Amino acid sequence: MATGTIVAVATPPGSGGVGIVRLSGPGARAIAREVCGRSLRPRHAHHVRFRDAAGDAIDDGIALLFAAPASYTGEDVVELQGHGSPVLLQALVARCCGLGARMARPGEFTERAFLNGRLDLAQAEAVADLIAAADLTAARAARRSLDGRFSRRVEDLAEALVAIRVHAEAAIDFADEPLETLGGAELSARLGAARAGLAALLAEADRGRRLRDGLHAVIVGPPNAGKSSLLNALAGSERAIVTDVAGTTRDLLRETVHVDGAALTLVDTAGLRAGGDAIEREGMRRARAELERAGLAIAVLDARDPGAGRAALAADLEGAPQVLWLHNKADLLPAGAPPPPEGELRLSARTGQGMEALHARLHALVVGDGGAPTEGEFTARARHVDALRRAALDLEAAAAALEGETLELAAESLRDAHHALGEITGRMGADDLLGQIFSRFCIGK
Repeated sequence: MATGTIVAVATPPGSGGVGIVRLSGPGARAIAREVCGRSLRPRHAHHVRFRDAAGDAIDDGIALLFAAPASYTGEDVVELQGHGSPVLLQALVARCCGLGARMARPGEFTERAFLNGRLDLAQAEAVADLIAAADLTAARAARRSLDGRFSRRVEDLAEALVAIRVHAEAAIDFADEPLETLGGAELSARLGAARAGLAALLAEADRGRRLRDGLHAVIVGPPNAGKSSLLNALAGSERAIVTDVAGTTRDLLRETVHVDGAALTLVDTAGLRAGGDAIEREGMRRARAELERAGLAIAVLDARDPGAGRAALAADLEGAPQVLWLHNKADLLPAGAPPPPEGELRLSARTGQGMEALHARLHALVVGDGGAPTEGEFTARARHVDALRRAALDLEAAAAALEGETLELAAESLRDAHHALGEITGRMGADDLLGQIFSRFCIGK
């Protein structure tokens, strides 16, 4: 449990801007009274002069008090808004520490908000997602998570599981009776509805995870198919060396791009072929290892001979979860060339032909549902998706146990599913997650 009064510079200082020093804890009011030379009225802006221990002015600015429990952390919170000079802000922080405050750990303000019941764990993580959002779509989705949209869906499911658990546990006490006489049909129907709701939430959470984390895509293809040219075209800069010499790319080259607001981590790889010198063979080994971890393989073929390229990549793409086939160098095709197979795209990374269609396809692959954002979008994290998947497996096991009328096993699986959902919001089993989660926040949040 966090204790004491903490202080931090809550916004990055900048020349000519406003800097905020934030206090939270039981001593926040008293420290602010000493620094400002007066008591503060809650939720009232006071123009004050901040003074050091000798009574000399450090700076002048605005002081605000947010009284507990109606504050961000649920404790007394004071914001001291001054000029954005790093020297003055650090002097103000040092004065607060001299009066009994200590420097906040990364994420400690939000950790206290969670511990004091102002936010649940998913909402607390959404604060960091909102700060880190790279575009407006991601920011709005993080805002919805912070508002509790994701948490409410999880809590609704958890409440449904509680009701099912109560029914199942009660039925155990009458094990001699046939399940049908104990409302078995109703229990199965409720469990089926819970499974359907969980499946829908899992799909939305996985989409929210992709919206937050982006999609890990590896560009593969035979040598000289135009992989590096494609990376440069998507990145909008000359990130990779492009030559007519096969095997130019030897190592992995990573670039994060935003395609119509959707984040995509692209990895350019060495061309896959038989042979090559020792360095090129090592590049191909790394390319294949990267492909095993990818969520999407972007397979680049030379549009003039796609069959040869497809054959060369067949073995390497066997285990890929998703493959997007691109027929590059379309500008070199003769007029009237037949179109590529359905679902595959033809383009020219050199001239830009077909790039608009590629952007649309990549955006759809990242955010799902055809690429159209919805008002229900929220951000989620890999741990949320993992918890939901475990809960889904537990409910599947509960359904099987219920069908076999082994109520003890069904009740145990229902408890496990309920516990997995509780990990998301922090209602249970969260202690071991707190340090990892909040340590990634910035100071003053």
